[in-house]
Amino acid sequence: MSYARAPEKSGALGSAQTHVLERSGADAAALSFVPTRISGAYVIQPQQLEDERGFFARTFCAHEFEIHGLNPRVAQCNISFNLRKGTLRGMHYQVAPHAETKLVRCTRGSIYDVLVDLRTDSPTNGEWIAVELTAENRKAIYVPEGVAHGFQTLVDDAEVLYQMSEFYDPECARGRRWNDPAFDIRWPSWPTVISEKDANFALLSRDAAGWL
Repeated sequence: MSYARAPEKSGALGSAQTHVLERSGADAAALSFVPTRISGAYVIQPQQLEDERGFFARTFCAHEFEIHGLNPRVAQCNISFNLRKGTLRGMHYQVAPHAETKLVRCTRGSIYDVLVDLRTDSPTNGEWIAVELTAENRKAIYVPEGVAHGFQTLVDDAEVLYQMSEFYDPECARGRRWNDPAFDIRWPSWPTVISEKDANFALLSRDAAGWL
């Protein structure tokens, strides 16, 4: 898809001229799906269509998700606002019968976003990845079922938007310790803020060695 400027016209608007931008071409707004090291997890990048007004970009398309084998269902959308740099949330997931996928993006500030593969039948079981999501890069990350998710804020006043495939169910909600040595996640810093619940999630290993 491209934009072309139509001929300038004069009339009732007097000397003021209006630029009419006409759409043409193929669907250049299609999303970019970049596979990560974790099986089934993708970084999703909008394609910006720029002109003198600014830009237009698609952030979600159920049809494109289905083509790539991803779950397009959206049951809930949530916002997380975080006052302080270094705030850590995670590692969260839900189990059956309400196992969920997530589409996560940062709409203000920046975050260090982490996924841990907990699926015993996955070729990447036990592995983790981190992606920097910012309001400027507009990337999102798709989190498959059975993969724990968390993040640490890199600036004050960071805001995160989630699209969830399932409704929140406290009976199915689970978590893993952010500093479990079984995963050895390399966080940017020691948390400045973390909830008591997140700080005391169960460990997969017998003894916690602290943050590494």
